[in-house]
Amino acid sequence: MGIVEEVFTIELPVGESFRIQRCRYTSKNEEDSKRISIVSGIHGDELEGQYVCFLLGEWLRQNPEKIRGTIDIYPAINSLGIDSITRSIPFYDVDLNRIFPGSKNDFLPAQIADGVVNVMRGSDLAIDIHSSNVFLREIPQVRIAKSQEETLVPLANLLNIDFVWVHDAVTVLESTFAHAMNTIGTKTLVVEMGVGMRLGKAYGHQLLDGLLNLMAHEGILEIEPLKVRFPIQSHVGEVAYLNAAYPGLFVPAIEHCQMVSKGDVVGHIVSALSGEVMDEVIAPIGGMLFTLRAYPIVYEGSLLGRIFGKICGDSQ
Repeated sequence: MGIVEEVFTIELPVGESFRIQRCRYTSKNEEDSKRISIVSGIHGDELEGQYVCFLLGEWLRQNPEKIRGTIDIYPAINSLGIDSITRSIPFYDVDLNRIFPGSKNDFLPAQIADGVVNVMRGSDLAIDIHSSNVFLREIPQVRIAKSQEETLVPLANLLNIDFVWVHDAVTVLESTFAHAMNTIGTKTLVVEMGVGMRLGKAYGHQLLDGLLNLMAHEGILEIEPLKVRFPIQSHVGEVAYLNAAYPGLFVPAIEHCQMVSKGDVVGHIVSALSGEVMDEVIAPIGGMLFTLRAYPIVYEGSLLGRIFGKICGDSQ
């Protein structure tokens, strides 16, 4: 049985309190000291992780004798955002995942970030589960900073995801939870999947198997490793971005997570007012469409999709 604990509290100006809770599952053997933190809800409009936390908690409740370490589940870091269905911290309009590691002597969001880091300090591993926003749909993937590639890619390959994306967006990554935790010695993976304000049961079960497999390999669960899919690796290819050339209504021509060839029609931007097709969106390379626009209203420059294609023999 997991133990529900209140691990961080801060008083709010309106006479209420902000709280972060976790459910902790621990081995009865004190020598089993390895600890993993499963984190969800840093963005209030990302709900995929909530379902994963439920599935993992359900499995652990049914299999307590398999636990050989400490498993901490944090399903709702930004509980204010979840309650108000907003991505950021309400009232402050601040993205919590852009102010880590935070500070005790700063405004409320920075104090929350500082509290989160200190609560999870000492974890050997952390999995930070995100959805996309309400505009885009993502296949299950792990995103890793180039500087952490050697350490984190082997762990990501155990998570039963479809794609490992190693990239160089350092200016953003340095202000995230994952960067803050990796900096203090906790190996932290960022999982992205699904679409904002929704949950996909299939993706949830897919990641559950990955988490169980990872914990089996790390000795946190005494189970046989699962047979999981091996993800496509971004370091052997390139990522092409599809952006809107015109405002209008984006109508996809293909389904998400399909293979496309260079020159394929990905969708059309149409005008509901005039009945005209304003633009035909063409795949600039061949490969896997791993991101696709979910919210149809677009403006010039709006992201419509991302395609991963291999550099060698990629495009036809």
